[in-house]
Amino acid sequence: MEREAIKSIIESLLFVADGPLTIQRLGEVLEGVEKEDLRSTLDELQAELENSGRGVRLVEVAGGYQLRTAKVNADWIKKFLGGRPARMGRATLETLAIIAYRQPITRAEIEAIRGVDVDGVINTLLDRSLIRAVARKDVPGRPFLYGTTPQFLQLFNLKDLTHLPTLKEMEEITLPEIPGEELPLESAEEC
Repeated sequence: MEREAIKSIIESLLFVADGPLTIQRLGEVLEGVEKEDLRSTLDELQAELENSGRGVRLVEVAGGYQLRTAKVNADWIKKFLGGRPARMGRATLETLAIIAYRQPITRAEIEAIRGVDVDGVINTLLDRSLIRAVARKDVPGRPFLYGTTPQFLQLFNLKDLTHLPTLKEMEEITLPEIPGEELPLESAEEC
């Protein structure tokens, strides 16, 4: 199969996919195409979309590849879709950060760190599919251990958990003061 045909097929698959596509999944669909060829074709497509000033970008996120709108078009997309961006309260964001950095972690361990009950926050994060129960801890009562999901990686535009900011990077980030207790949940790079 010619490289341009492979690129065209990959672009179509990325367009119809409901989430990031892994190279493994692309290889299952494009039987006979080597993983190295898929990776180099993805890199080529990514560069073409980036350099041509197109409205979409190919982003490596959550262990796969996904088409996302260009950041420069975010205001237009928001205007078209209407409504406010998804929001997350400070307590929810703090709990999610604890889970992301300490996973797997039990509810009791989260409560010990935060110093408050987190039942409602955990349920909210579970409902939004940002966390999931990954196992049970081998202690009396066998509490659930929580970890993040691929949706968490997608929301925060992370390839994997190793791309979470380090403590030093977090100290260098200055967040704007936002009135009230709500922080916007917007992707760091693309919408």
